Amino acid sequence: MSEKHYHLIGICGTAMASLAGMLVEQGHRVTGSDEDVYPPMSLELKRLRIPVFDGFSPQNLSERPDIVVVGNAITRGNPELERVLNDKMYYTSMAAVVKENFIRGRHSIVIAGTHGKTTTASLMAWVMEQAGANPSFLVGGVAENFNASFRVTESPYFVIEGDEYDTAYFDKGPKFMHYLPDTVILNNVEFDHADIYRDIEAVKFAFSRLINLIPGSGQLIAGWDSGLVSELAPRALCKVESFGIETDAKWRADNVTFSPDTTRFAVRVEGREFGRYSTRLAGLFNVRNCLGVIAACEALGLDRNAVANAISEFKSVKRRLEVRGQVRGVTVIDDFAHHPTAVRETLLASRAKYPGHRIVAIFEPRSFTAQIKVFQQPFEDALAVADEIIIASLFHPERYTADTAISPAEMLERLRERGREAYFIPTPDDIVADLAPRLNGNDVVVIMSNGSFGGIHDKMLEALREREAGVHAEG
Repeated sequence: MSEKHYHLIGICGTAMASLAGMLVEQGHRVTGSDEDVYPPMSLELKRLRIPVFDGFSPQNLSERPDIVVVGNAITRGNPELERVLNDKMYYTSMAAVVKENFIRGRHSIVIAGTHGKTTTASLMAWVMEQAGANPSFLVGGVAENFNASFRVTESPYFVIEGDEYDTAYFDKGPKFMHYLPDTVILNNVEFDHADIYRDIEAVKFAFSRLINLIPGSGQLIAGWDSGLVSELAPRALCKVESFGIETDAKWRADNVTFSPDTTRFAVRVEGREFGRYSTRLAGLFNVRNCLGVIAACEALGLDRNAVANAISEFKSVKRRLEVRGQVRGVTVIDDFAHHPTAVRETLLASRAKYPGHRIVAIFEPRSFTAQIKVFQQPFEDALAVADEIIIASLFHPERYTADTAISPAEMLERLRERGREAYFIPTPDDIVADLAPRLNGNDVVVIMSNGSFGGIHDKMLEALREREAGVHAEG
């Protein structure tokens, strides 16, 4: 493949930054532009020595790249996009480039569903690596075992996170429609991304289209604990392997036990014990993630012992129950959760991992789903798992009305009626100033946002360290 100049508008999105690195590995020249840059992708681009323009400008395209990749957050009116259109430059989407440059001709393993995609895709890539398959992969976060969000190899396998969000302003279909799936792990289906999907029927239609792409020789690994997955799975024209904990799935996990460092479970296939497993991951949702990977690896014919060993050695993904630090016994956790189910499962996993500790949930309503009224009651129920709840300001309150936006005041009132401490504190700095002096060595602080949240994690840890230093000085 001859060298080309790719320019990525919106390069600091997780998938776009990963694509930039993949293109560099393929031998291409890559530039990009973005605004509001923050780790971990900003650090990844710096490591890859990819030039990034700060902000969008027509001048960023003065060298007229061969191919412009338009990120799905880029809309009409963006000055770079307007120049692309006016000058008739060749443009495409991230998903289309991944399909043609990296997936076509390989066995594509697509990890899809409303929740758990990044962790499951990272786990699948790691397990396949340890089993000798050496896969290429692209996931929506930094997989800690690889310390990377992507890899390009000569392997016939490609593992990819199948995002149901739209592809680009000119392609409103889901990204996963581009990924030529042979094996699909479909963990769960719920209503999400209300800015893209009008209702649950639209979500179901999108996932049914993914299922319809799997060839007859392929496999659908279906999460049977999700009622909508079990409803959609019969539409597949390939073999279906069901997995779950609470249902009559073919692949089942039972005897699940949690400890602070390890989750253990047994796997049964059609009632017969298949194997025993341990993982560092916490929470029942991660047991399901492991179970889907185990079933998929068996379908691919991978060594069972290697699979079990790899699951036990898998660390996690950055920003998925990631412990950012501990000061005087206070644990500060960063998590990407921004859907009610993800928030609930994150807090339940924290309870399982830290039994007897006080759980303090800090939630930033940042995504569209996290800010709209239709999800208010589910968020209340999810946050009630914690002992204390702090809700920050909506990310863009001006985009909503009293009828369309969640009401933190209403949420706090109902949470207090349920016996929870609950507060509305608008900004990260104010949250740190209020909370840090009140924390003690039995507290676990779970910070949930799908953005940078003003660097609150480091600010909280720094405030705790300053408090510790003050205590020592007084002593």
